[in-house]
Amino acid sequence: MYSTLIVAKIKPDSSDDVAALFREFDETDMPNRMGTRRRQLFEYQGLYFHLQDFDDDNGGELIEEAKTDPRFVRISQELKPFIDAYDPATWRSPSDAMARRFYHWSNL
Repeated sequence: MYSTLIVAKIKPDSSDDVAALFREFDETDMPNRMGTRRRQLFEYQGLYFHLQDFDDDNGGELIEEAKTDPRFVRISQELKPFIDAYDPATWRSPSDAMARRFYHWSNL
């Protein structure tokens, strides 16, 4: 399994709104189209963590391909009132907000 972790800033008291947007998005075929097998959202002291798991490391490529889908464009716009880039000066796409994994252990 391959994972990506997006780090951003979340507006106070907006986690329910963000969860609702993703709940609706995940009820479509978009997770399958992007290769997403599991999505988890976390919040800690104003930070937003978006963990996605994929079967393999093609997830990033599939997300890039899906970025032009109207549903992807729509959720990206709908998240803007709630989620801010961690570093607006360097953010151009979600890949600019992905944490770099520097250690991994598994017993699978």
